[in-house]
Amino acid sequence: MVQQIISDNQLLEQYPDSDGQPMADNTKQFRWIVVIKENLERLFASDVDVFIAGDLLWYPVEGDPKQRQAPDVMVVFGRPKADRGSYQQWKEGDIAPQVVFEILSPGNRSGEMLRKLNFYQRYGVAEYYIYDPDSNELTGFERSAKSLQLVSEVHNWVSPQLGIRFELTADTLEIYRPDGERFLTQVELGEQLATERELRQVDQRRIQALEEKLRELGINPESL
Repeated sequence: MVQQIISDNQLLEQYPDSDGQPMADNTKQFRWIVVIKENLERLFASDVDVFIAGDLLWYPVEGDPKQRQAPDVMVVFGRPKADRGSYQQWKEGDIAPQVVFEILSPGNRSGEMLRKLNFYQRYGVAEYYIYDPDSNELTGFERSAKSLQLVSEVHNWVSPQLGIRFELTADTLEIYRPDGERFLTQVELGEQLATERELRQVDQRRIQALEEKLRELGINPESL
């Protein structure tokens, strides 16, 4: 009897890490993917068992590599943060992503979006959000029993899984963390970090000036 040995390369061919499709069709779509993914990373940074990924292939069924999808952003509770080439669900405690986001581009077709909805519904996604930045339209679905049901009023909707709130203004979508902070762009995040660093430096200079004043008065600040 000859035992067949499957090489790592053959396994990669069975479950490739790429579907050959670009992550985004344009800069606007890419910017939104990054904003949602990175702000969710910040939100759950201290939780080691929340895995967040962008444009990562998800294989829900072992032995059926044709069943796959690469959500623009997906969130998995109960799985550790770690680098992955793809999300093979049977290797992940059979835990499906609970929340997925898709950002529409002009190349998206209604038939494609329907197939994605059916896929996410079949394989256990609890919340599914679709945002069209061109028309500024947000569509949300929440699982009820075995199906994903349309969220009737998505403006000011709070995600049951994530705790974030969606607010549609006249021009754009704004997303707020549970603490009320708005999701920021990479530029805004950089500016915020720079401001926080400057404030820390100001505080440090004030502390040093106070310590020098105490020493002039003959008081050792380390003894206080």
